[in-house]
Amino acid sequence: MNSPPPLSRGSFAARDWFLLAAVALMWGLSFIFIKIGAEGLTPATVAWLRLAFGAAALALLPGARAPLREGREWWPVILLGLVWMAVPFVLFAAAEQRIPSALAGMINGSAPLFTMLIATAVSRKGPGKRLALGLVIGFAGVVAVSLPEVTEGGNTAGILMVVAATALYGVAFNLTGPLQARNGTLPVIWRSQLAALILLTPAGLAGLGTSAPTPEGLAATAALGIISTGTAFACFAMLVDRVGAPRASIATYLVPVVAILVGALASEPLRPIALVGIVLVLSGAYLSSSAPQRRPCAKASIAGRRRKRPISNSTTSETGDRSP
Repeated sequence: MNSPPPLSRGSFAARDWFLLAAVALMWGLSFIFIKIGAEGLTPATVAWLRLAFGAAALALLPGARAPLREGREWWPVILLGLVWMAVPFVLFAAAEQRIPSALAGMINGSAPLFTMLIATAVSRKGPGKRLALGLVIGFAGVVAVSLPEVTEGGNTAGILMVVAATALYGVAFNLTGPLQARNGTLPVIWRSQLAALILLTPAGLAGLGTSAPTPEGLAATAALGIISTGTAFACFAMLVDRVGAPRASIATYLVPVVAILVGALASEPLRPIALVGIVLVLSGAYLSSSAPQRRPCAKASIAGRRRKRPISNSTTSETGDRSP
């Protein structure tokens, strides 16, 4: 078996920049693809077809089909498929039947904030000053981004759906790290997609009977699956292998920018306060994600080493997906 390439610690190589831009573009385009697909298909059918196309695309890669380390890993993978893909994908499609795609993309930029908030809650440790400041700034940005839609008679339900989906991403990102460290990035992603696809099959098939798809909608949904759900994940996994998860996550900060630009090209409304809000969201996400983690005290660390056997480094590697 070939060993993965060594992590790049210096400047990004040309290939790294290409992968970074490609991932940001493909994930940023997902919001307009969802918008177009949801015009003639039910939300559950959009999510189901998205997963079908995405899983088929990933199945072409031998690395995605690599076996999981243990059979019991399937239960966490099924849970991951539920909270990372099945429910959020339906929520995004339902939301974008009510709100602009650019707004959904901007709110999705708060995923790192929810990730850090949930991680802090699980650890039961108070956030440091930098993390607390990042969370406050970021969530103030979410309010600013959503304010025009709410005050001008927009659909608040659509906003809440995107917030709920993004919060579930925060849950998923806290679950996926250990799984991917033990089994690899692509095998976990592909099996999570398969699990979500199975979970959504009854609702997806039922939605076909009440849908009125257009050629444009079907093409957009296929692109959503093949490009934004299959190819984008494969490229992100390559980028993680080359530069590490923390540096690869830079792509997630570019996704809302792409969504805004694409929405503007589609003549979607964009308010100045929303632009201020997305700056706050991204600033808060950066502060939260880069905040130093508190380490256990020396005595606790020594006691832990006495009680526990050493573990392999492979179980402590960092991974971090921020998919839309």
